[in-house]
Amino acid sequence: MTHLGILLLGFGLSWLWRAQVRIDARGTWSERWQWAWIHFLVPPLFLGMTALALAWMGPKGQMAGTGGWFCYGCALALLVLAVGVALQWAWEYGRSCRRTRQQALAQVEVQGSPAYVLDLEAPFAAQVGVWDPQLVVSRGLLQQLDQDHLQAVLAHEEAHCYYRDTLWMFGVGWLRRLTGWLPQTEALWQELLILRELRADRWAAQRVDPLLLGEALLQVVGYGVVPPSTVRWVGFALEMQPDIGQRLQERIEALLQEPLAEPLPAFSMGGWAWLSLALLPLLVIPFHA
Repeated sequence: MTHLGILLLGFGLSWLWRAQVRIDARGTWSERWQWAWIHFLVPPLFLGMTALALAWMGPKGQMAGTGGWFCYGCALALLVLAVGVALQWAWEYGRSCRRTRQQALAQVEVQGSPAYVLDLEAPFAAQVGVWDPQLVVSRGLLQQLDQDHLQAVLAHEEAHCYYRDTLWMFGVGWLRRLTGWLPQTEALWQELLILRELRADRWAAQRVDPLLLGEALLQVVGYGVVPPSTVRWVGFALEMQPDIGQRLQERIEALLQEPLAEPLPAFSMGGWAWLSLALLPLLVIPFHA
């Protein structure tokens, strides 16, 4: 197979994989978790490994064919684009975190947790950062919630720290920007966001009363989305919030109806096997001459 054939195959398979995706909330929680991650990650990673393999093999060789230099240039352009988008994403996210600290009214202890307080009437709480996130809460959250409901919100945010959700979603957000042209990217992004929130809810519900947590969700999430134009310094935290509407209903029903003893989702060996498909383009490198 020529380099041009490998390049076209990489783009074609990535597109076809995503084109057949249909979001379905049925199935067990673990099945939804693995399904969403596999369908989100495999196509862009497969395309990235294809570009890496073509760049590694270079523009010459028996497999290169007449499009050797063209494919080599396309592969390098894709890799440079990926690095460029990653650097831009990191810079914008870092700027957002700095603005959060600069615009905060104060840094206080909220039930033993250090937090930046923003001058917002709407109840709001989020983890802002990547590797070492900071808790950010609004003035409205501290004023409108009693101590028990505030503790439930903080337990939910602690779950995001426990699972390092800010780090994982930072990487997934980069892939979302890079491959937004692939079908169903936004739908899968929203599915991952709601599954992340459901996992944090479940973790928190093992430490506080699930009913209190559900009531706190109604007070915070049900208040409405804070417009990014109003608080640009937490724009990335807002961007990583799932759509409200039926998503809030799904979270409440999960707390009240699903058995809390159900194991938290984890990746199985089968899931890792599916993800390993993204490495297949690298297998052509030993056959290049």
